[in-house]
Amino acid sequence: MSARGVAGPALALALVFARAAASAPPAPEPPRFGFGRPATAAEIRAWDIDVRPDGEGLPPGRGTVAQGATVYAAKCAACHGASGRNGPFGALVGREPRAGFPFGRDPSLARTVGNYWPYATTLYDYVNRAMPWMQPGSLEPDEVYALVAYLLFLNQIVPEDTALDAATLPRIVMPARDRFVRDNRRGGPEIR
Repeated sequence: MSARGVAGPALALALVFARAAASAPPAPEPPRFGFGRPATAAEIRAWDIDVRPDGEGLPPGRGTVAQGATVYAAKCAACHGASGRNGPFGALVGREPRAGFPFGRDPSLARTVGNYWPYATTLYDYVNRAMPWMQPGSLEPDEVYALVAYLLFLNQIVPEDTALDAATLPRIVMPARDRFVRDNRRGGPEIR
């Protein structure tokens, strides 16, 4: 029998199997996989550290600009430079461009806390989770509040005598807040 004669029946058989697989319902998932256990309330609380733009999730604590300068020098300057502008990693300080929001048209512009970050509360969230780079999540809430106060001061957003806590941080209006479009899409699964 020629190769052509075998291809016809083989192709027909493959189509039959493909149609059967497409019409068959998927196998149900097992109710349990037989390992692990439900997380305890304490374990969930330990990982539930997100802070929302409205400030929900901010922990108790307090920090000043002066305290933040000390923490920054000890734990941040090696990566971001003494001034927050000139380290081996991303610049944190800079308000230019002050007018407009040309980041989509000019990728060479540095995105900093002062010209791009939309919420001071989410700055807290990021610093708390991800910094310092070699020991993420190791900062105490007072240190994070202090660092955020210091970064906001360096970016000319708050005065030097600022003290931040869970009540004052959400009130800060960042220069770029109105530059972002809220996701107001509806339809499809609502995951928020």
